[in-house]
Amino acid sequence: MALDPQAQAMLDAFAAMVKLDLSQLTMPAYRAMVGAGGVFAAGDEIAAEEDWAVPTSTGSIAARLYRPRGTVPFPLTVFFHGGGFIACDLDTHANICRCLAQRAQTLVLAIDYRLAPEARFPAAALDACDAARWAAQSTADLGARPGAIALAGDSAGGNLAAVAAQHLRDHKIDVAHQLLFYPVVDCGVEYPSYESFGTGYFLTAAMMRWFKDLYFEAGADRANPLASPLAGKLSGVASATIISAEYDPLRDEAEHYATRLAQAGVVTTHLRWPGQMHGFASALGFLDAADHAITLAAQTLRHALHA
Repeated sequence: MALDPQAQAMLDAFAAMVKLDLSQLTMPAYRAMVGAGGVFAAGDEIAAEEDWAVPTSTGSIAARLYRPRGTVPFPLTVFFHGGGFIACDLDTHANICRCLAQRAQTLVLAIDYRLAPEARFPAAALDACDAARWAAQSTADLGARPGAIALAGDSAGGNLAAVAAQHLRDHKIDVAHQLLFYPVVDCGVEYPSYESFGTGYFLTAAMMRWFKDLYFEAGADRANPLASPLAGKLSGVASATIISAEYDPLRDEAEHYATRLAQAGVVTTHLRWPGQMHGFASALGFLDAADHAITLAAQTLRHALHA
């Protein structure tokens, strides 16, 4: 279908305000641009938000725990934000976390993993694995219901959630579900959607190349499963819901991942959101599709966690 008129209006407004020249763009300027608060709706009202420090093999990283309104105890979902592995933080994705927490009736622990280029691959992936393993082993401390946890993320965060799902499987830690919004799952290959939707739809193919060049050292193995979960062993990982966007350069790899998971015997639900672009689920208050997608995603989480 055609691009959603609301998405087109948002793209037009963005294009009128911002002129991206990747050859001149500095990291502080880019982070300030994507981190500007107050643009999208804040998400659902919840009971509480708490700042945590999560131990990792290299120190500790910040996290935020979202507690929904409802009847305790709640299960636990660990969330990883997007941002091309180089930007965004706990604040930029708080609206998604609040909505998932309230609508799925789950605690959501959002992880503020290390960013490139200051910390290049595999820093973010190792942080994600360490944080997910710690969370699964610390449900009592977090006030979560014991049992399987869920993993979730968008874009680069979807990559980290998928990597963590494989890691927890290998450590025999139960994961109830993985919820991936338009994830990066193959850093070594550019799929046809890079060409079809690589310009004009917010995330561009050039931006993706820029992100990857900042995330990886020269000569790094981009097909390593810690970078490209599509290259990892898929059998035995948690059931998955994968939401792709019709006008997204990452569409084909996300959908190929859904197919490969199903072929490996993993219960997988894939939904291509019509008329939408990469990152649309964050645009609460601007895109009706954002609210609809998060509601549906929360329903899948709730079913998996409360089964």
